[in-house]
Amino acid sequence: MTASAGAFAAGQNPLSVHILNQQTGTPAAGVSVVLEKKQGDSWEKINTATTDDDGRIKALWPEKPAVTVGDYRVVFKTGSYFSAQKLDSFFPEIPVEFHINKPDEHYHVPLLLSQYGYATYRGS
Repeated sequence: MTASAGAFAAGQNPLSVHILNQQTGTPAAGVSVVLEKKQGDSWEKINTATTDDDGRIKALWPEKPAVTVGDYRVVFKTGSYFSAQKLDSFFPEIPVEFHINKPDEHYHVPLLLSQYGYATYRGS
């Protein structure tokens, strides 16, 4: 059994995200998030999901393919989120690139969001 298969068997997905709207102090529900892997000079879509009422996607990594070492990104589709609230936003989408060097670890990508700025980091 591979490490990533072990993570699935234990009930833990290798990748999760969480979005908090800094302006309101509330989770950003209903935001579409795309997971991609870098392949040469282009990006290959692996999965798409939408944040829940708590602003989370607890299982963004699909069961297949297995997690491998490489460069990845999550693209937060924030323009639609702000449009639904009838608010302008400077960032219609926010791509966050990261490198996986230990496929058996859990990776969490939080996004602190406002209409005209954002911050992210590797969470736990």
